Amino acid sequence: MRPNYTKIYEDLLRLEHPEKLEEPNIKRLLENLNSAEDILNLNEKIFTPSKESLKDNQKLKTYDRKTMLKLLQYQKQHGFSTNYMSKKYKISRTTLTKWRKTFGNDV
Repeated sequence: MRPNYTKIYEDLLRLEHPEKLEEPNIKRLLENLNSAEDILNLNEKIFTPSKESLKDNQKLKTYDRKTMLKLLQYQKQHGFSTNYMSKKYKISRTTLTKWRKTFGNDV
């Protein structure tokens, strides 16, 4: 069973940052929480992370299959190197290579 992230974030905003519920950008993001990437984008818009939390969160980051494939297709479509993708999305080169091996036929 998948958590209702829209409800979770609406409740969180209502309690912590009610003014942000009125922003059209935030409303649009709340309506379209379908993947891990969407949740991360919303979280980034709502909260300004510190450098320490970014470093710590990176160790615990997980991606769903849809997001992994989307990133690999984006890389292939634009001809980006693994090194570039690694720096841009803060994912290790090893992880990207592992995904490519795992989803090779699906990309």
